[in-house]
Amino acid sequence: MKIFIITIIAGLLAACSQSPQQLAAQGNWYQVGYQDGIKGHTQRTQSNLQSLGEGNQGEYYQGYLDGVNEYCDPDVAYQVGFSGQYYQGVCEGTPIAQKFRMEWQRGWNDFNH
Repeated sequence: MKIFIITIIAGLLAACSQSPQQLAAQGNWYQVGYQDGIKGHTQRTQSNLQSLGEGNQGEYYQGYLDGVNEYCDPDVAYQVGFSGQYYQGVCEGTPIAQKFRMEWQRGWNDFNH
């Protein structure tokens, strides 16, 4: 379990090494989406993507889905809440949404007490 959490944290740190603006300038729209998803952010709108440049919405969307799939792991949801990260509901509609939300809430409650 510790190795899994360390792997997730390492992935988060690696994903955060470049800003969305830098990735967009490189044409790496998959990574822009992945960063948004793995951080639990809601999906960018078309106009928000266009503000970054001439984007590839399909690549962004695939990256976003891959990032959200990793973010929505109930085994790390407690840590997400305990770290003070607000849950924006990106896991809703998935089979593990309720378990993720419950574990996140438990961590959020501990963070706030």
